Amino acid sequence: MKKIKISAIALILTATGLASTSALAADAEAGKAKSTTCVACHGMKGVSMIPMYPNLAGQKEQYLALQLKAFRDGERKNMIMAPMAASLSDDDIANLAAYYSKLDPSGK
Repeated sequence: MKKIKISAIALILTATGLASTSALAADAEAGKAKSTTCVACHGMKGVSMIPMYPNLAGQKEQYLALQLKAFRDGERKNMIMAPMAASLSDDDIANLAAYYSKLDPSGK
């Protein structure tokens, strides 16, 4: 009986956590405002003119967020991106990821 109650409580807490996560969606407009330094390498619309820099437009939001956090936290090494990501908050990263994920990968 105790196991059933504990399982039910865990399920409710998990569902509540998932609901609150989606309720706090990232702000793509704030991401656009924050992207001014990204433009130099990744292009105005997230499509780089420089072959060695990746296009960000249309990438999956979660992928972008994970990569930015990895650069910021030193889990992914890059002498250009590490300092760029160092001062980003979790909200900044979520907003940037939301912005770039919504851009058209064709650059239009």
